[in-house]
Amino acid sequence: MKANEIRPGMAVNLSGKLYVVTKIAHTKPGKGPAYIQAKMRAVDGSGMTEKRFNGSDTVDGATLDRREMEFLYDNGDGGGTFMDMEDYDQVELNKDLLDDALLYMAPNTSCTVLFHEGNPVSIELPSAVVVTVADTPPGIKGATATNQLKEAVCDTGLKTRVPPFIGNGEKIKVSTDDGSYMSRVNE
Repeated sequence: MKANEIRPGMAVNLSGKLYVVTKIAHTKPGKGPAYIQAKMRAVDGSGMTEKRFNGSDTVDGATLDRREMEFLYDNGDGGGTFMDMEDYDQVELNKDLLDDALLYMAPNTSCTVLFHEGNPVSIELPSAVVVTVADTPPGIKGATATNQLKEAVCDTGLKTRVPPFIGNGEKIKVSTDDGSYMSRVNE
């Protein structure tokens, strides 16, 4: 496939290693040709890498199976147990594979797990998730006039910054890209 067809969540073979693309940026500098900057995670757990492609470069793609799974619980060592929603098989994913995905997932949350040749290689999160604020200091009166934010710890362990009117026990929507506060969720 052409390099300009690469999208986040796709798998590519580079130099005999399998990588899953996590972020992609198309850049057109003032001088020179346009290029694609791809941030990729090695499936074997050897870390992240960034690679720059020209739009006309060819890339060896790999096929990934996507399975809808439910997050059951945290194993305590940074990994998690997931259950396939079709056949109820349980799969344990290690912390190298999950990275910081568990910070955005409460138990019984559904997600998409990517498999290559029967082995889990990555997890896809939605662009935003709803979490509950577990601990945050009380708001300061009159702080609504300024754009101040205060620290908050969510029930999943995620630390973020929220507006002063958010209190303990409230549900908020956060971005899975950077963990930033998006909005309050009213039920």
